Amino acid sequence: MFFIVSKTLPYLLEPAIWLLALLGGALLSRRPARQRGFVVAALAVVVLGTNGGLVNEAWLAWELPPVPLRTVAPHDAGVLLTGVTRPQKSPHDRVYLAEGADRVTHALWLYRAGRIRRIIISGGSGSLREVAHTEAHDIATLLRLAGVPRQDILLEERSRNTRENALYTKQLLTQHPDLKSLVLITSAFHQRRALGCFAKVGLHPTPFPVDFRTEDRGLHSLTYWLPDATALGRWSHLLHELLGFLTYKLLGYI
Repeated sequence: MFFIVSKTLPYLLEPAIWLLALLGGALLSRRPARQRGFVVAALAVVVLGTNGGLVNEAWLAWELPPVPLRTVAPHDAGVLLTGVTRPQKSPHDRVYLAEGADRVTHALWLYRAGRIRRIIISGGSGSLREVAHTEAHDIATLLRLAGVPRQDILLEERSRNTRENALYTKQLLTQHPDLKSLVLITSAFHQRRALGCFAKVGLHPTPFPVDFRTEDRGLHSLTYWLPDATALGRWSHLLHELLGFLTYKLLGYI
């Protein structure tokens, strides 16, 4: 039940849905004062929700900052969290990458740079629909094509969310007692929740944030504060992650 609710509840945090609801309220309301209230609220959502600088500042406040590669000491393994492929997409004779593919490329970078000697890929499927194969399987295919030896790739294919990433990775590590030091490779906005889940099961990996959704600050530039058509989607994604973090906190997962 938690899995289903976690996939459907975030739709209520979509600013676009708020906008439609407010405009619908203005059309259906018979009282002029209430109509004006709905219109003003809708205008506020548009003005604030499409401000590119405002949403970028919010993301900067939440994302963990980049970690220079030279500061990462050699570790036994990197834990690469999935959520960046589309296994439900057909035909199933290839791998389809989605937003967040930095998780894969930066894990490969760490491996090639000698910062990690093995790669643990953690993730089954976060989809409510059946899929042909797991996300971990897809990413393993890409890493093999990139020349990573099969023996250096470990798969955890049961997890459906961040909490299960941590639980099942911990179980996998019991079969590999030689893997003691870990690097956690996931999106910068997701690192807080992921680190909390891993700490809850007794694992304390070194964070390596990737897949940044922010731009460098341009506080004194007019264009930084101009409306941006993608801003509503960025707000939606950030609110989704904040809801996930709060929910995990309330449930004791972090």
